Amino acid sequence: MLLNMRDDEELGRITLAQVAQEAGVSISTVSKVLNGRQDVAGQTRVRVERLLEEHAYRRTTRAAREAPLIELVFHELESVWALELIRGVEKVAKAHQASVVLTESGTRQAPGPEWIEGVLQRRPRGVVLVFSALPTEVKQRLRSRSIPFVIIDPAGDPDPDVPSVGSANWNGGLVATRHLIELGHRRIGIITGPGDMLCSLARLDGYRSAMSMAGLPADPDLVRYGDFHVEGGRERAEDLLDLPEPPTAIFAGSDLQALGTLEAARLRGLRVPEDLSVVGYDDVPLAQWSSPALTTVHQPLRQMAEEAVQMLMRLRVREPVTTRLELATSLVVRQSTATPAA
Repeated sequence: MLLNMRDDEELGRITLAQVAQEAGVSISTVSKVLNGRQDVAGQTRVRVERLLEEHAYRRTTRAAREAPLIELVFHELESVWALELIRGVEKVAKAHQASVVLTESGTRQAPGPEWIEGVLQRRPRGVVLVFSALPTEVKQRLRSRSIPFVIIDPAGDPDPDVPSVGSANWNGGLVATRHLIELGHRRIGIITGPGDMLCSLARLDGYRSAMSMAGLPADPDLVRYGDFHVEGGRERAEDLLDLPEPPTAIFAGSDLQALGTLEAARLRGLRVPEDLSVVGYDDVPLAQWSSPALTTVHQPLRQMAEEAVQMLMRLRVREPVTTRLELATSLVVRQSTATPAA
């Protein structure tokens, strides 16, 4: 699917006066909406926003007005993989003589309502969002100001009209589980991510597919939904290891959860990988320095960020772009997996 932001000559120019007349407001009110001012009644602002989008209004002096900024928006900055995304965005932004603004807002699904007012006032060259979706109103307001946006989407598939970069989560779950099966494991536990995130469900589906292909039952007692963090991984791993018939291997849906699994094994006097094999997900730098070094699924986080900003730059000059880019995942074998004990 291609998204083509046409230029003003193709669309036909519309003036602020025409927008104001159609909306039944003054030109100054339209100007306030364009400038992200908050002293406009909610219904009036929505009506003007809708007309600006319908008429594809574009500032003729956008380059002169916009700030040399790329806005990167997370719902949380504490995650290890956030640093990888920041590095990727900064690399490409620097090549385009732009600085990076970091914003923390909202939930896993979408940024908070307070964020949009700030970004409209800052007028960046573009916005990169690490979310699974965007509210319709947010999309409309960004487009009415000619502010392009791209989602870096580790969580799933956004709406088809939203440019996004993701990775092959199903394949990641498949190759991780298949690796453990090939080593000889038959009782394989999984700690995936939150149940309301598509990436968690895709990795779980990859796990189940690998088990099915090998003719092995996917025991629901061996499935735990986590939160992608260390403590959550430890708690879920303890649940699995305390079963009457515990797994001989655990596939954790993030490297942090895998580190929590290593701690749960240590507390029970289990050796990794002699007594328990562990596979992580993401391949953050910390994974190779754990003890033992983690076997993990490499998610190309930095490359995803770089591709997102490149896509943003093409949208900025209204080049056609593929709205969904999905990068490959791959298995990195280290020291945390081995054949099961006899």
